[in-house]
Formats: sequence, C-alpha cells, structure tokens
Amino acid sequence: MPFVPHTETDVSHMLATIGASSIEELFNEIPAELRAGNLTKIPEGLNEMELGRILAQRSQQNFQGLNFIGAGAYEHHIPAAVWDIVTRGEFMTAYTPYQAEASQGTLQLIYEYQTMMAHLMGMDVSNASLYDGASALAEAILMAARANRHSKSHRILVPCSLHPAYREVVHAIVRTQQIEIVEIPYDATGGHTAVESLERYANDDITALVIPQPNFFGVLEDVDALTNWAHQKAALVIAVVNPTTVAVLKEPGQWGKSGADIVCGEGQPLGVPLAAGGPYFGFLCCKKEFVRQMPGRIVGRTVDLDGKQGFALTLQAREQHIRRSKATSNICTNQGLLVTAATIYMSLVGPEGLKRVAAASHANTQALVKKLTSIPGVEQVFKRPYFHETVLRMPKPVSDLLKKLAAKGVQGGYALSTAYPELGESLLVCVTETKTPADLAIYHQELSALC
Repeated sequence: MPFVPHTETDVSHMLATIGASSIEELFNEIPAELRAGNLTKIPEGLNEMELGRILAQRSQQNFQGLNFIGAGAYEHHIPAAVWDIVTRGEFMTAYTPYQAEASQGTLQLIYEYQTMMAHLMGMDVSNASLYDGASALAEAILMAARANRHSKSHRILVPCSLHPAYREVVHAIVRTQQIEIVEIPYDATGGHTAVESLERYANDDITALVIPQPNFFGVLEDVDALTNWAHQKAALVIAVVNPTTVAVLKEPGQWGKSGADIVCGEGQPLGVPLAAGGPYFGFLCCKKEFVRQMPGRIVGRTVDLDGKQGFALTLQAREQHIRRSKATSNICTNQGLLVTAATIYMSLVGPEGLKRVAAASHANTQALVKKLTSIPGVEQVFKRPYFHETVLRMPKPVSDLLKKLAAKGVQGGYALSTAYPELGESLLVCVTETKTPADLAIYHQELSALC
C-alpha cells in the first residue's frame, strides 16, 4: 500500500482546526517524566536506494537448508496459484468487514471454506476461523464448559502428549475462568494416552476430554476407545487434529460410536507458508447442537426477496462479542486472508490431492526413520504407529547435533529436552511430501558423520 505522509502545511491546518498550537500540546496531559524524550539511539532515516541496498545484503544472509522440523508448523508444497490469487488487492488489502459492509464475494468465500472444513472433519458446522490452533483449543475448552450442562466441575482432561505450546496457551486463557485443567500422562512405551490411565477419573465429574490426533510426538491415538470412554462419562470430546492427516485417517465426526463433539486445530498446513512465527489460523468445527456456543463468525447462505442466492453473517453478530466477561467469546474477528489461501489450496488440490500429500509425507517419514535408525545409537522411542513425525533418541547431545547439522544445511528436527526432559536426548523429526530420496540421503549422511 502506498505511504502518503502529511506535509507541514497539512499538519498546521489540522492543528488550527482543532485549536492546538503544536503537536506537543496534544500530549500535554502526559507527565514529562513519563515521556521518552529524544530518541538518540535511532539512526537518521535512509533514502530508498540506501535502504534497498541494506535489505538486499541482508537477504543474501538467509539460508534455509533442508527442513526436517515440524512440531506444529509444516512445510508443504503450495501451488503458485494460491498466493497469486490471495495477494490480489481485493483480498490482500480488504479490512475485516462488519456485516453491513461485507461484499458477497468475501462472504461466499468464507461460506465455501466453512463447507470444506465441515466436510473434511465430518462435522455439522464450522466457523470462519480463529487466530491460531492454540487459541482455537482454548476457545473449544471454554465452549465445552458452556455446552456440557450435565457437568458442574468444569474439569478438562488434557493429555501431556498435546503440543506444549497449546497447553501453555490454554492455561493462560482459561485459568482465571474457574476451569480446571488436569494433565494426563502419556504411556512411556507407546507415547499415547492409554484408556487405562483414565480409569482413575471414572467416578469423577469430567466436562471434556481433549484428544490430539496425531499427538505432539506424531503418535496416533486410539481415538475410538478414548471417545467412547468420554461419552460414557457424559463428557464432551474435543479433537485437536492436523487437517492434512484427516485426508487419510478417520474423520473426527466418525470417532467412536457418536463422533467428537468439537474439532479444532491449526490450519497452517492448508496453503500457508512457513514464516517467522506466523501468521497462522485456527479452525473450529462442532456438532449442530452446540453451534450457539461456537465463538467467532459463521456465514450462512440465504435467498433474497428476488429469489437470488445471498450470503450473510448469521447466528452471532460481531457486536455480541464486545461484552467483556459476559461475552460468548472475546474472539471478534477471523483470519480472512489465510482462510482465503486455505480455501483456494483445498479447491486446487482437492480430496485426492490431499490424500496424496498425506500419503507421501507418511511414506517419506517411514523411509527416513529406517535410514536414521540404521545409525548406531539412534533408536525410535515410541512403539506405535505415527503419521509424518516421530521421536528418535540420539547417542549424543541433541543441541550439539542440531547446531552441527544446521552448519551443513540440515535443519534436523525439534529438541524435546525442554518440554519433555524425561525423554533425554531425543529429537522430534518430521518429513513432508516436499522431500526427495536425495534429501533423506543427505540427512542420513550428515548425521552418520556426527554420530
């Protein structure tokens, strides 16, 4: 977008209009001791040519290498058409609109996104997205506490095998809202949540059970048994899923005898490139009976007085969420630009393409694990099926290995020592469809030389 600065004449005219003698007068209510004063450490401004030269020099320092890091952010191939369309002006620069200002094109795109996500997850309804996967889970937990009228405890069972960042975000958001988070240990052999570990809560009032699929270790959970256990205890089931995996795994709406109640997760694998911390978008789907407890926006399709198809925000207006503690949610917007990318990505790739992406990712991961575990001292930690991530134990300190691998152009994985110190020198490795046999051979060669 162009930058149009105010001239001195513009500033003088505006000050005269409001009756102020200077810009300083506008801030005279701020005590002098609280003002920053002169910013002596900020250099003088550069002209366009000088700034362009610096940016070009900095860009040459970037070095991506081969990426085998997952841990919630995944490198997938994105068709060029996706962001060529997304960066068009009508999408890229459009402000998130109120209903009265929303174009039919914007509303229809969100409606198509909701339809695709509901179908992919096997659920009745989807909202227009949330900020990211972690906050989507927090909203899902708040939603479950409102929706489960049989439970008075507001006690949520959360596996320790859930992404540690998700658990931190959940604690930060719900801890002051009379919701108790109970963390469930994972099985040391399988890396999953064993149904037997839940029996200690068999006679307790449980509001909801969170089930990640796959979990943070890449391990596949026994979702049918866990879902049935929760429903037998009158608890709701909150599924946290990777949308790519659902193309080849059982959809959450079919888990157990009656399916998950709420489904959420991170939408980044659907056409959003990796960047320095985001932006991402969270998705949230649910059964129809819980739709009025769903946070965020929902777009519906209707017919106008002339019989023409139209789209509108439905059930909840944005203003209903600006009610502080009385609000259904404090989520007042959606990640429209990233939802646009996801919708175009799913349209271009299609159901069969998404299955191929998932299958290729799984096959590549199996191939890499076979190669790396042939290195003396490298072993797979958990003995259960996995998707496109798995945990490997290393014979040497992981931090040193990762630094040396990075120097050779290989981003080797995610060190688990901080989040899971009990796993020792273990590494979470991820492979997607973007890797070739030659890439896997390079990783094997470089790690073999270090071990």
